[in-house]
Amino acid sequence: MSEPASVPPPEAAKAQFRARHALLKRLADVVSLPASRVNAFERAVTGDLLVEMLRLASPQERKRVAVRLTPLAELPNSLTRMLLRDDTEIAGPLIEGCAALNDADLCACAADTGPEHRFLMASRRGLSEVVTESLIAFDEPAVIQSLLRNTTAKLSQSGIEAIVSLSRTAPELCEHLLRRPELRPSGAYVMFWWCGPEDRRTILQRFAVSREVLQEVSEDVFAMAAEENWQDPVARKALQFIERRQRNRAAIEKSPYDSLEHAVAVAAKEGLSPGLAAEMAYLAGIKPLTGAKIMGDLGGEPLAILSKATGMSRVDLENLWRSVRRPLVDSTGQPHPDWTRVQMIYEMLAVDRAQTVLRYWNWSLSSAMSPALMKAIREGDEEALDQYSAPERAAMMALAEDFGR
Repeated sequence: MSEPASVPPPEAAKAQFRARHALLKRLADVVSLPASRVNAFERAVTGDLLVEMLRLASPQERKRVAVRLTPLAELPNSLTRMLLRDDTEIAGPLIEGCAALNDADLCACAADTGPEHRFLMASRRGLSEVVTESLIAFDEPAVIQSLLRNTTAKLSQSGIEAIVSLSRTAPELCEHLLRRPELRPSGAYVMFWWCGPEDRRTILQRFAVSREVLQEVSEDVFAMAAEENWQDPVARKALQFIERRQRNRAAIEKSPYDSLEHAVAVAAKEGLSPGLAAEMAYLAGIKPLTGAKIMGDLGGEPLAILSKATGMSRVDLENLWRSVRRPLVDSTGQPHPDWTRVQMIYEMLAVDRAQTVLRYWNWSLSSAMSPALMKAIREGDEEALDQYSAPERAAMMALAEDFGR
């Protein structure tokens, strides 16, 4: 019969653990040596041995090694993979500050770990578009909010569009997204529909751009298009966006109302029927779908944009406000906050800039509405976004809620 193994005395156990601690430190020191002292193969072998020891090491020992290796510019791959997938207390120093990590390491870490690791990664300095796209793909608002706050992180346009889409259900992202230099007017205009009052004001102040330069460079092109009897649909659509005139003269000639102001006054008095709303949209030079989106907006700011873009007066704005049955005063008899805010928007916007916003909405919400896009909106086919143009993608995001998605 074999004899049972003898149990080492407490002093021997302590010595054994002291030896492990010392060996872990020495191996980490070897990995940290410069290339002049240890070649790549020696570093890799040392890293493999260190990985085997760390598998059975305590969290405190693994953290010591991780902190020791964080300043390095080169790490064995096996050691990197193991430590990055450890608990956040251990992986954190490497994720946030290790220069040895490349995009592949970070993307793999994002894919193989959880939200806590991705949250730490979002604040890492100098993240590339590849890494930020991998983080954005998880649709985690807390991670994306941290990413948006990271001014050293680079965001691609596809990443920005994904965040704009997510902000519809995570409105806390809007404020931070509006501070990003990568955000373009196309994204801001569509995000306007679900932003709060302050963010809407920011969008109009920052992104309601003038078309003056476009009008200057294309001034003679209008005459060319007229000589061709406006037969080219591509040029016609672009020039409609650029031109100074907003109202539809042809619609005015066919309308039962004398003017847009007349139609608005009737709506204020008799109420806004679907037919009258469509007629007002035609007179304003926009499609009924765009008009319906504007009239149905709960905030009311689009009404101010419509009024300013079409040259309507403050009285007409009040009639338009009455037509959608919005209150002018609150229960105490004071001006209603919503009405006050809408008046401020009207006063702050120049006509040209209001037209830019209105025309982009009309361009994206109506002109882009092909049958395929309508089907994609209804079915939630966001995987097919890449095949659509910028205004089509904007329409998909802005109208998804209207179609019950």
